[in-house]
Amino acid sequence: MTDHQVTDQPGEHTTPIRVLLADDEPGIRAGLRLVLRHAEDIEITAEASDGAEAVAHATRTPVDVVLLDIRMPVLDGLAAIDQLVRLDPKPAVVMLTTFGEEENVTRALRSGATGFLLKDDGPQELISAVRAAAAGDAVLSPGVTGLVVRRMLDGGPIEPTDPTTEAERRIASLDPTEREVLTLLGDGMPNLEIALRLGIGPDRVRTLVDEVLDRTGSDTRVQAALLAAQAGLSS
Repeated sequence: MTDHQVTDQPGEHTTPIRVLLADDEPGIRAGLRLVLRHAEDIEITAEASDGAEAVAHATRTPVDVVLLDIRMPVLDGLAAIDQLVRLDPKPAVVMLTTFGEEENVTRALRSGATGFLLKDDGPQELISAVRAAAAGDAVLSPGVTGLVVRRMLDGGPIEPTDPTTEAERRIASLDPTEREVLTLLGDGMPNLEIALRLGIGPDRVRTLVDEVLDRTGSDTRVQAALLAAQAGLSS
């Protein structure tokens, strides 16, 4: 993933955020295209009607963010993401979903998706999500976040004080600062808020987040946030 400096204000990027749209419905792609073209800092570099085509596009020409439908012919989004997250540079993958697909969404998050959006989320939510994904922040549509997190934790409560749990094992090597960063990730904070909370610069936050992901074996901020919840760190 490229390291864009992203805010909610357009025109502040040195380079545009390169986006790949992947959905088998032309009308959906047209709607996404129409919304994103209003953002000066976002550039749609390719479109795909199935997962195989999306992977081919991203392999030929690196992109920063892939908006990927879950249900597509030839190769669906769940299969495509396994290939997309292995690319170098790795794009941020935001899944496009509808109500009732929470089980598929949880599979996508476990596979390395940055997050998800409902297809009927508003224009500003879409633009903000692309910017957040390019910055390395998690993208979670508020419409189904609670359902997804509950489903992913359905295996039963995990005692955070029990050192034999998988979650506790994975966070055992974190120093106090890294542990605090993981806690803030679990609370859904973006990098800027983490920087303000800890009184450190954005560059230091990005380094700490990368270290936390690496030390805990998390591929994305979403996975780290779920780990924090499992370990009892997030509020």
